[in-house]
Amino acid sequence: MEIGRDRRIGVDLSENAIAVLKKRYLKKDERGEAVEEPMNMFRRVAGNIAEGEFRFKEGEEAQRLCEESSERFLRLMLSRKFMPNSPTLMNAGRELQQLSACFVLPVEDSIDGIYDTLKHQAVIHKSGGGTGFGFSRLRPKNDLVKSTMGVSSGPVSFMAIYDASTDKIKQGGTRRGANMGILRVDHPDIEEFITCKNDNDQINNFNISVAITDAFMEAVEGDTDFDLVNPRDGEVVETVRARDLFSKIVEGAWLNGEPGVVFIDKINADNPTPQFPIESTNPCSEAHLPPYDSCNLGSINLERFYRDEAGDVDWEDLRETVHTTIRFLDNVIEMNSYP
Repeated sequence: MEIGRDRRIGVDLSENAIAVLKKRYLKKDERGEAVEEPMNMFRRVAGNIAEGEFRFKEGEEAQRLCEESSERFLRLMLSRKFMPNSPTLMNAGRELQQLSACFVLPVEDSIDGIYDTLKHQAVIHKSGGGTGFGFSRLRPKNDLVKSTMGVSSGPVSFMAIYDASTDKIKQGGTRRGANMGILRVDHPDIEEFITCKNDNDQINNFNISVAITDAFMEAVEGDTDFDLVNPRDGEVVETVRARDLFSKIVEGAWLNGEPGVVFIDKINADNPTPQFPIESTNPCSEAHLPPYDSCNLGSINLERFYRDEAGDVDWEDLRETVHTTIRFLDNVIEMNSYP
């Protein structure tokens, strides 16, 4: 859809901003050279996302809403009061049409499940998305694998495989992907998981977080022992002092910010779709998602609403912007093509 031909609409970007757009967001030719101007990128995105109006209305009314929305979306992005997530800027109105920022993928306790998820991670990263994983279903290191009568290498070893894949596949052909790895605090390999990034020389494409349970926090508070349980059969593998385990988490967070924590029981208590339990989050943990769900993110730049002359926020402008951005993100869902 052709939009934004009003010559009063312009784009004002710094040299650095233009350099970033050329490197990551603008259309490129076979030689990797940008063949799209920044203004055309914003028009492409605004026009494509506005077409979501056709999912709700028909005929002339839909056309009118689409034209109005495309102009509003264009002006909003050009004002830099709002920007959608990177895949939307990269892919809206293009062949991929994959607009989601991040996905959560399940990791089943089987070779087929582990490598099916690895393939799905690669497809998502290629399209510009990030991935979060819950590794808590995997049996612990040195546990029996009946099909081969061998032993399991454990969750951390498979995280390293996912990490290596991330290193080789650039998101949308422009950047490396991001991951979140989460393991329950009652998993037998939890200490290996907590310390897996201590040296900063491995699993560098992952953020990691421990899924903290209510039972664990009660054990920490009461200074009691805590059971580590094999997810394969529910058997207790080891019993540890909860405060010792908690201290290891705190020490890692102090050392280099890893691991973080997510309070998994609280997350699922507030889960709006409890039939689909939540095991993980997106890479920066803004969104707690069940398996194969995705998040569409956008950012509002609050600095743009401060008025020096009044010494206050322009609340009416902010209100209008919030309403427009929610409509934009609703339309992203309608226009999205899931990989």
